[in-house]
Amino acid sequence: MSASSWVSASLPYLMPRAEGQGDAWGAEAAARGGRGSQRIVHAGEVRAPDEVAALLGIEEGEPVVVRRRVILLDGRPNELTDTYYPMPIAQGTALARTAKIPGGAVTLLAELGHVGVLVTEDVVAGLPGEEERQTLETGPDEPVLRLTRLTLDRDDRPIQVDRMVMPASRQRLRYQIRIG
Repeated sequence: MSASSWVSASLPYLMPRAEGQGDAWGAEAAARGGRGSQRIVHAGEVRAPDEVAALLGIEEGEPVVVRRRVILLDGRPNELTDTYYPMPIAQGTALARTAKIPGGAVTLLAELGHVGVLVTEDVVAGLPGEEERQTLETGPDEPVLRLTRLTLDRDDRPIQVDRMVMPASRQRLRYQIRIG
């Protein structure tokens, strides 16, 4: 599957999955003839990085739950994703553990009563850090896309922040907006 043929849309990753369905990434990769998987490298409490704290509306360094994952396409690292959750939402749930969550985290959040209704995404390009470059198996001058996504519930409360790093040559992001 060539990089130029891969187009990714955000919407499937924001919607809870039906009972028995796998996660959105696995379904998207399979629909395109690939195998999507992920490796959870860490889950649990951390101090909120400054940007994450600001987005979640909490004090810098306040504890949050994070799930750090390496997203794989046909066994090759395709994306690094850190997802942060406020403690009142995630503490003591499967979000704070390294086990895979059936249907994905968005499905679990919905089951816990936290449904996203407003999403803001910011995308910037740059060069990866050395650890990112090694994990993503990119060249030293190969740029990456950094996507930061904030999801709010119906009361405009933040329920999660995603920070993703993707090799730019392997991604094309598509945004479809319907007005009215």
